[in-house]
Amino acid sequence: MSTQWHHAASLGLIFALATSTPAHAASAIRQRLADSSCSALHSVAVATPGNGPMLLASYPSLKHGDDSTRALQNVAFVYDNALAGIALTACGEHDQARRIADALLLAAAHDPSFKDGRLRNAYRAGAVDAGKVELPGYWQTHGNYWSQDPYQVGTATGNVAWAALLLLTVYNNTHDRRYLDGAVAQLTWIQTHTLSGAPPAYEGGLFGYDNAQRAQHWKATEHNIDVYAAATWAARDSNDAMLTQQARLAGSFVNAMWDSTQHRFFVGTLDDGKTLSRDKSGLDAQVWPLLAFNPHPAEWNQVWSWVDAQHRSGDGYGYRRQPDGVWTEGTAQVATALQASDKPVPDALWQLLTNQRSGDGMLYATPQPHISTDFAIGPTSTYADFFYYHQPHLGATAWAALAAKGWNPFTGQPITRAENTP
Repeated sequence: MSTQWHHAASLGLIFALATSTPAHAASAIRQRLADSSCSALHSVAVATPGNGPMLLASYPSLKHGDDSTRALQNVAFVYDNALAGIALTACGEHDQARRIADALLLAAAHDPSFKDGRLRNAYRAGAVDAGKVELPGYWQTHGNYWSQDPYQVGTATGNVAWAALLLLTVYNNTHDRRYLDGAVAQLTWIQTHTLSGAPPAYEGGLFGYDNAQRAQHWKATEHNIDVYAAATWAARDSNDAMLTQQARLAGSFVNAMWDSTQHRFFVGTLDDGKTLSRDKSGLDAQVWPLLAFNPHPAEWNQVWSWVDAQHRSGDGYGYRRQPDGVWTEGTAQVATALQASDKPVPDALWQLLTNQRSGDGMLYATPQPHISTDFAIGPTSTYADFFYYHQPHLGATAWAALAAKGWNPFTGQPITRAENTP
């Protein structure tokens, strides 16, 4: 999945909750969330001095010296940074969003090993010096070797598409052709390296170290949602026929993942790229289609019954089916998609998000010590080791800002059918 750590009551009751507090009070809660999340993003952005390219740490509170979190210290995941740049745009911080986009353009142009214009899943956080974006890693004193995470130095399709969404967002504001061309280049990389047939769709990407990268042949609904949205947007701005076809392919796969019996989306295929993964459910794969596809089939609105029955956790929502806790980022995704569906966002949901604010202003990835996703980080994992932990998280904060501001990251526009946005 695109977000990394390394890296459910009746629907009627949910909507009834929205009337439990006076409208002005609910608006005030949402406004506080908008203000606090935008302020937190502003603070971490301006902490990198100057106005040059930069990338933000996904887990900014992780400090050096803790071996258990060493692999995540000072790591800037591309997905989190794309989200942060889009959220900074929603917050009116266009210059800070541009700094992140500029770093991604440099990273794609100056990879240390590959000359195909790819982006990695993560880089070292901070200001970009001398036009060089460093890969994450650290010196492992126990064994005396340079340690890198095989996921972080790989390239996942969904992360590349989210980078394209940020570049398109910045292009909307600057009309600087470099950003549109950069987005098209990333979508072209996806087309060249991850397209596979039977059924035609975009595979997971590449995993592993530079001298031993392997293709991931599973196809994720979530990744193809991302590709559909970015390719649709880029095709409109560039008149590139390849992008139009790319959007059609990705969109057809997402449509094929809709299960009209259970009123939910399958998460995609297994490793063979063909067999449907029927047992698992990811919250993002359920609600992102309502944001990315406009218009979308009317029957997709029935997904809310599945989301409520399978992903509800208290006043919020969890990542996996029958979750073991609240996924802050996903709960904010639900709030955003509810607005796009012209449905009220429960007061309790806004309050839950507001309550996740940490001492430095960033939102915790989960209020629980950790939550499961039922997915593995990569093919070398021996169990489902993809977790979220109780750590202040850039991605969770960015999604909260998007939800509170009523901003659709897949289109680069406010959600027009939503209630008045702060």
